Amino acid sequence: MKKIFLIIVSICALFTACKIDEPDKDLKRIVFDPGNLQFISTSLNPTKETSSALYGNPEALKSLTHENHQPDPNSEFKLVTWKYHENPQYIGGTITGELLSIETLSVDKNGNISYKIQNSSEKEKIQPNKEEKIQYILSYNPVVRP
Repeated sequence: MKKIFLIIVSICALFTACKIDEPDKDLKRIVFDPGNLQFISTSLNPTKETSSALYGNPEALKSLTHENHQPDPNSEFKLVTWKYHENPQYIGGTITGELLSIETLSVDKNGNISYKIQNSSEKEKIQPNKEEKIQYILSYNPVVRP
């Protein structure tokens, strides 16, 4: 009788130990589809707890490899910014969470630069200084791949 009781208690302990806790089940992660744009670079802002990824077409990538970082005609850049949070599966790791903004920088064939921002966060409805953001996007250095 003791053996059967011990086996039943062991099985119950085994099943209760396998409970998966989902602390971030209310968080919604949005994946950004860059379409035909290539990944160029990334950055983190620990103060605001945000991470950004810069995407661009081949002309944009080529223009950022120049020393003066002047955009080539027909360049298109997209700077995507997410709020990040702790990864519940790995201690010390972070993962992207809420999509905050998508900033688009386009250069036409005459070299005219246009900038627009799409905010998906109610907190970030303040419009940034357009010229500063253009210079910030153009200051990125492409990631060097082996």
